[in-house]
Amino acid sequence: MKVTVLYFARLREALGREREALELPDGVATVGELRAWLMQRGAPWSEAFTEIKRIRAAVAQQMAGDDTRLSDGVEVAFFPPVTGG
Repeated sequence: MKVTVLYFARLREALGREREALELPDGVATVGELRAWLMQRGAPWSEAFTEIKRIRAAVAQQMAGDDTRLSDGVEVAFFPPVTGG
C-alpha cells in the first residue's frame, strides 16, 4: 500500500521534510502501526515520535486514532497538539 505522509510544525523541523511518499510493508495497516514502523526507521523518526501519545494524526483530513485503518493512496498527517492563548 502506498501512502503520503505529511509532517507539521516541530515534526517537520525535526525530520527536515514536510512530506514523503511511502510504500508500506505488509502488516502496516493502521495509524498506530504506521507510527511504530516510522519509529523503527531510527533517527530522526524515533526521536521525533518519542512523545507518541501527544502526536496527533489525521487521515484524509479527518482526525484519526491509532486504530484508524489506512487505504492505498491515502494522505496521513502527523502534527503536535495545538495550543493557544
